[in-house]
Amino acid sequence: MSDHGMMEKEEIFSKVLRAGRRTYFFDVRATKAGDYYLTITESKKFTNDDGSFHYKKHKIYLYKEDFTEFNEILIEMTDYIISEKGDEVISERHQKDFKKEDYAAADDVTEGGAPVDDSDESAEKFTDINFEDI
Repeated sequence: MSDHGMMEKEEIFSKVLRAGRRTYFFDVRATKAGDYYLTITESKKFTNDDGSFHYKKHKIYLYKEDFTEFNEILIEMTDYIISEKGDEVISERHQKDFKKEDYAAADDVTEGGAPVDDSDESAEKFTDINFEDI
């Protein structure tokens, strides 16, 4: 195994954030010179048609010389999103009880892609029963 492979395994400090089917790993690692840097890994679970699953991973390496600017921009961007859209999650896909089949089965969607609430119409169709058919 190369030196790079050995160093990739050396974790100094780690934290995990589980967020639905996504998991974020925050790992402090050491360079060859003994300095520290941060890796942020997003691991996302995907289910295949046959029921098996696989993960896709994306990794960011963040070095100390970039911490201040990265942090400032991250705060600016997250503050902007919260001030513009609030902190409520709009997409049903991000709710803990979200089922892909339910979302895909929706006949009508809003301009933003969320299912239209037609519960009154559905209830009306359901209760429209002709007793002569029974």
